[in-house]
Amino acid sequence: MTTPPPAPRPLRLGNASGFYGDRFDAMREMLTGGPLDVLTGDYLAELTMLILGRDRLKNPAGGYARTFLRQLEECLGLAHERGVRIVANAGGLNPAGLAGAVRELAGRLGVPVRVAHVEGDDLTARHPGPGHLAAHAYLGGGGIAACLREGADIVVTGRVTDAALVTGPAAAHFGWAPDDHDRLAGAVVAGHVLECGTQATGGNHSFFTEHDPARLQHPGFPVAELHEDGTSVITKHDGTGGVVDLGTVTAQLLYETSGARYAGPDVTARLDTVRLTREGPDRVRVEGVRGEAPPPTLKVGLNRLGGFRSEVVFVLTGLDIEAKAAFVRAQMESALAAAKSRPADIRWDLARTDHPDAPTEETASALLRLVVRDPDQEAVGRALGAAAVELALGSYPGFHVLAPPGKGAPYGVFEDLYVPRAEVDHVAVLHDGRRIRVAPAAGTLVPEPAGEPPLPEPLPAGSPVRRAPLGLVAGARSGDKGGNANVGVWVRTDDAWRWLAHTLTVDRFRELLPESAGLTVVRHVLPNLRALNFVVEGILGEGVAAQHRFDPQAKALGEWLRSRHLDIPEVLL
Repeated sequence: MTTPPPAPRPLRLGNASGFYGDRFDAMREMLTGGPLDVLTGDYLAELTMLILGRDRLKNPAGGYARTFLRQLEECLGLAHERGVRIVANAGGLNPAGLAGAVRELAGRLGVPVRVAHVEGDDLTARHPGPGHLAAHAYLGGGGIAACLREGADIVVTGRVTDAALVTGPAAAHFGWAPDDHDRLAGAVVAGHVLECGTQATGGNHSFFTEHDPARLQHPGFPVAELHEDGTSVITKHDGTGGVVDLGTVTAQLLYETSGARYAGPDVTARLDTVRLTREGPDRVRVEGVRGEAPPPTLKVGLNRLGGFRSEVVFVLTGLDIEAKAAFVRAQMESALAAAKSRPADIRWDLARTDHPDAPTEETASALLRLVVRDPDQEAVGRALGAAAVELALGSYPGFHVLAPPGKGAPYGVFEDLYVPRAEVDHVAVLHDGRRIRVAPAAGTLVPEPAGEPPLPEPLPAGSPVRRAPLGLVAGARSGDKGGNANVGVWVRTDDAWRWLAHTLTVDRFRELLPESAGLTVVRHVLPNLRALNFVVEGILGEGVAAQHRFDPQAKALGEWLRSRHLDIPEVLL
């Protein structure tokens, strides 16, 4: 009988960046803090692509994350000495340009590394239009895998999915085929946990007060020990700050996802199959993940200039706050109506930050925020500035503003669309100039909404309740996807899940967050995680760059939900 070959050793991947502007020293910390095979860096987001698009208008040779180059200047030799491969999407709109810059840097430093890049995501020329800055398809990990199989030490990409930074190295290391859906889905889940850096190690965590504050001051970045069967352990380097537990991993799993099917270019991962168990201090095992064939289309993110935007914040102090707000609003509306160019979009928001009988002037004050948008810069600059400044001596008592209006700044709009896979040329460009085309997946499947899973038995009726904040029982994490917001809510015990699943309905969600009352809200149930995921459609308008609301990325929407009061069984408190 032939003895099967031993399974490949686990692949140890670390993350050193969750966004463009993340902790600069993280790359060095990860390379010196413990053993790694691959170090990943996620530098891109919807807003980042817009920023890089504007940068490239000024300098056609730019369009990539320059921070990555500065980090490599300190760390390239260290990574080479330790045999750590680096995979990052820092190429942004110009991965070839970044790859060339890395080669130049390596030559100057005398570090013999092979640099490859992935291209094909740029579809801007195929989607022309007024103000269009960039249109990029979200590629999977196939190009990264091809580069690594051919010996690349550094792989830079443009727009790939965040999880592709893990699926690519995993497929190369383990020899997975494109139809190894369960294994790839496990890697997608591990990649999704790693992608936002310290959000997996205690950053932005609802239950931060339950941990030693000193431990969370400087959280270490996450590590995934990925196995050949697709299971993984989420951890961090020994001795680093932060914490990895079921809550931190659950929170990140719910971040910016929606239903049970998490579709991507490599695979559709079934989030309703994920099982988490605590393996030890700062170690959480992720297993049971099932995968399905990826969809036949690729998502394309389209960034364009939407026009110009300006704002002014009026400070209302002391008594008669509502009357003062109505008074200055009427004055401004009249002045803007009489202006040569009235802004096309005018939004008012009154934040009642004032307190009665306040001990300081600031705590006695409310803020009235006026935001205007228009395709014409003059309409939001000169018109708004004149209207606001001319009121200085003739408006409500105590009139002043936080800052005078500016000339109007350009704002961006993000849209997504979908194209057939065959229309995208996914190419790995190797260190020696060879080009390997990555074939589109042979088997695809249009993802359908997963059926509603059975809910647990509710808690017995009639038990005593107390009016209290939801956050005493539940954690939450929220974020943006274009104009939509996602709010994940989870609990930590079976009894709390029995209560949450029946209590936090769509109607109750709208009641607790009145801003969502007139919008479409979809609830997804994930029993294995004791979690609910809500998608609020359109609450962010045209996306983060449009600055549609006070919290344009919905980062704190979940914490607002946790602060709302409802009747909670006393047995859970």
